[in-house]
Amino acid sequence: MLVAVYAIFALAAGARAGVQIATRFSDAPVAYLLSAFAAAVYVLATVALARGGRTSFRIAVAACATELAGVLAVGTLSIADRAAFPDETVWSVYGRGYGFVPLVLPVVGLLWLRRTARRGGGTPAGGGRPVSGGV
Repeated sequence: MLVAVYAIFALAAGARAGVQIATRFSDAPVAYLLSAFAAAVYVLATVALARGGRTSFRIAVAACATELAGVLAVGTLSIADRAAFPDETVWSVYGRGYGFVPLVLPVVGLLWLRRTARRGGGTPAGGGRPVSGGV
């Protein structure tokens, strides 16, 4: 389920950023590039969560942590300096445009990764199949 949500966000953020960059890049280049970066982080998290194993686990933790830091930093900056963000990114106002899922998703991802690591089975792959070589 978590992998599916990340995949949907990767697709949604990537498609939005692609259209914005292709059609209106000069309007808000920083915002659109941040959305593209967010899409790349979602793709990385999706692949790492789906693969399982020690290296993928570490990549997934890094991707979720980067995502959380991005949502908090961009969200705070987009409220503090609205002129710097003339158009919203995926992470603006803590993901308001996406129902605040960008704020909740990395927390859920990190908690899930922590839980699977404690079980000692590593990260699940293929929707829940445990993979050996835990943390």
